[in-house]
Amino acid sequence: MKKSVYLSAPGLICCAGHNAQELYESCLNGWQGGMVLRELPGVAAKFPTGRISGELPEPASPTEPLAYAGGTRIIRIIDAALEQIRPAVEQALSAYGPDKIGVCLGTCDNGSEASLLAHEAFLAQGAFPGDYRLRYQSASYPAEYAADKFGVSGPVFTVATACASGASAIIRGAQMIRAGLCGAVIAGGADVVSQTVLAGFHSLEALSDELSNPFSKNRKGINLGEGAAFFLLESLDPAGHSAVELLGAGESADAYHITAPGTDGAGPAKAMQAALLDAGLRPEQIGYVNLHGTGTALNDKAESLAMETVFGADIPPASSTKPITGHTLGAAGALEAAICRMALTEKKGLPVHCWDGVRDGEISLLPCGPNRQAPSIVMSNSFAFGGCNVSLILGRRQ
Repeated sequence: MKKSVYLSAPGLICCAGHNAQELYESCLNGWQGGMVLRELPGVAAKFPTGRISGELPEPASPTEPLAYAGGTRIIRIIDAALEQIRPAVEQALSAYGPDKIGVCLGTCDNGSEASLLAHEAFLAQGAFPGDYRLRYQSASYPAEYAADKFGVSGPVFTVATACASGASAIIRGAQMIRAGLCGAVIAGGADVVSQTVLAGFHSLEALSDELSNPFSKNRKGINLGEGAAFFLLESLDPAGHSAVELLGAGESADAYHITAPGTDGAGPAKAMQAALLDAGLRPEQIGYVNLHGTGTALNDKAESLAMETVFGADIPPASSTKPITGHTLGAAGALEAAICRMALTEKKGLPVHCWDGVRDGEISLLPCGPNRQAPSIVMSNSFAFGGCNVSLILGRRQ
């Protein structure tokens, strides 16, 4: 029998909330005030981007000076989210010991910010900063930082499956627990919107100069955002048979194109079907779906076809929360799983879908409005470049 894996209350930060409760309230109310206009050199248009407000505390490492790395935005964001799960991690340290606690962190682009800062200093002063180290710009460094922060010495992994990375990290963390490698795993994702990332999405003609409008006939593309979200995964139920469980997970790789999804939605549908099979559930048992919902024509159409394939005419309430948070890239899968977990535990209702309500005749999916029903089982979808598709199902065993 498959070993159960439970998700702690999340630690998170993004433009729509500095913790899970703030983010959930923003999702219930459709608050988009965290989206601010950002410029690209040489480009006339400005692009709404989800940016975390206020000062981010400087982190402290127990083993190395962080004057340089601690000044990077990505490490400050990760640290702010990790601090929120400190009590759960400390309990796990007592229960399992440091060598049985792992880290699995998903990301798209953790390194370019550190590289840009170092090269700006080099161009201005003729030398890199004295405390700069090449490892600070590696994709693996934030995961190493998380392990160092809590003094855990189990397996430390970085997962990079593009915008599905945060969800993939949760799956890899659960696998480490089920394989007996760990008793608990810190799992989630984080990303910032560096100039490199913003320019890259602009070159793909994927950015919208208006607020994202997923599944609308008038959609124009993606709004990017920054953030981090982490759970402590463990095999013991810390809440006495009432904790939220990773009931099922599914992955597929359609490899249709380096950036575009397959036109028929078959890849995303396979991931959702695999998650249902893994959970031992029927489609009609899903009470809510957090859609990938980026607001690009290709993604929206492919996801709509996939939802129709899996659920038929009886599509459950569904919404995209990316118009509220921005598309947080490697953090998105974990951030949206956190939103789903809040819907399960807080029972105040479902996240609204922020759009203009103008239906696209080529898309059958109709996102939900301010639906106040409380689901007991939810699905979170993350579909990424290269055809990396992930679907997570969260809930409680009845």
